[in-house]
Amino acid sequence: MGPRRHCEPTPRKGGGEPIASRLVSKTEDGELGHVADWLESELDGRVVRIERQPRWRPVWFADVVRGDELLELCVRGDRHDFPGIFPLEHEMLCQRLLDEHGIPVAHVYGWCDKPRAFVMERVGGANDFAAATEAERDAVMDDYMAILARMHQLDVEPFARAGVTRAATPAQSGDVGMERYERGYRRDKKRPDPFLEFCLAWLRRHPLRNPGREAVIVWDSGQFHQRDGRILALLDLELAHIGDPMMDLAAFRMRDTVIGYGDFQRLYDTYAAHAGHPVDLDAVEHHHIAFTLSNQLAFHAALAEPPDASDHMTNLQWCCETNLFAVEALADVVGIELEPVPVPDDEVSPVAVAHEHLVRSLRPPPDSDEFTRYRTRIAFRLARHLQRFDQVGRQLVDADLDDLAELLGRRPATWQDGDADLERFVLEDDGRHDAELVVLFHRRLWRAQQLLGPAGSAMTRHLPIQRFA
Repeated sequence: MGPRRHCEPTPRKGGGEPIASRLVSKTEDGELGHVADWLESELDGRVVRIERQPRWRPVWFADVVRGDELLELCVRGDRHDFPGIFPLEHEMLCQRLLDEHGIPVAHVYGWCDKPRAFVMERVGGANDFAAATEAERDAVMDDYMAILARMHQLDVEPFARAGVTRAATPAQSGDVGMERYERGYRRDKKRPDPFLEFCLAWLRRHPLRNPGREAVIVWDSGQFHQRDGRILALLDLELAHIGDPMMDLAAFRMRDTVIGYGDFQRLYDTYAAHAGHPVDLDAVEHHHIAFTLSNQLAFHAALAEPPDASDHMTNLQWCCETNLFAVEALADVVGIELEPVPVPDDEVSPVAVAHEHLVRSLRPPPDSDEFTRYRTRIAFRLARHLQRFDQVGRQLVDADLDDLAELLGRRPATWQDGDADLERFVLEDDGRHDAELVVLFHRRLWRAQQLLGPAGSAMTRHLPIQRFA
């Protein structure tokens, strides 16, 4: 859910040469070495710089000299903790086709088998508006809405013939992506997930009526690099497919809490002017609710059984934040106001001193390289999460079970029993207690987010989305 720094401009020194912040050593990192070998053999050049990006999926930045030309490249690999609803080859295909049809995306150079990755140009500019004025931001967003409208007007047939995922009928275009998410969740489900089951059941009871809209979409919208009031390239196209264009107008409402795109009504008016038709706000709201579930659908299994390379706290924070977005959107639709949820005072347990010592010992060393700091920060955040549970977690679990006693008429003995009992209740309820369940889930989700780290920390902070009303 969070903003992703996908491509970065390469620092330069006098004479235009790239700064070799890390020369490739093909023995120190097997994957890095394989990437370097591919770049040199397939692009007929010499790798002068390559490094792994410090993030939750394998991405490498490389500089390759080919004759008098310097290629600044980004190599994008497969995720470790979520297989994706579309294979990586599908993302590369969509990106290549969009490039061929005049949509600004990073040019694709080719596919690497070992490790599974594709190679693209590295794009400069910024992925946010931290250094932009309001006028500069609005200019960029006007350009972005125009690009979305132009992309949505492309003929979908060449994309479908090339193998881009498409629903059986245009009226089903808004469902194919969510169906893939749910299929993966059900295949890999590890434990009861009552909130996700409640939301999926709600969507089934309130289906979207699509008059037949169909377009090439990015879906996980709002990801781009910009400079001087213009979009340089759309980025991170892993969810691109042929779907309902209103999905692209919904998804980036979540990312707005971090990036800040401006007033959405203004953005929708800009899009409508370029598209030549009004925005279907009911469809946008439906797709917004659906997309808030994408993190929980994607990371359910990884949170229950984290793979070794998983960035557990990033996944958990994304899910907590976007689950709150979901319950807040449902509260608006159901027509209820959500009340603040109290958090108890800290307890001092027998292991409080040990927890504090562990947290201090895991602070990233200041003299370490960026990737080492990233890996250390994963453990640091996990330790702070466990420390916070030691302070207030038992009280919050008891509060969850007390809430369930009011709903179920009995108090489950354990949190595991509570999750299982609540999921059974949700699956049998068929919408009769939607309002009560929205309130209950809001309380549970708010408590869960407050366990992510120290009170008031960035991990526990919730940033509400712009409302539709």
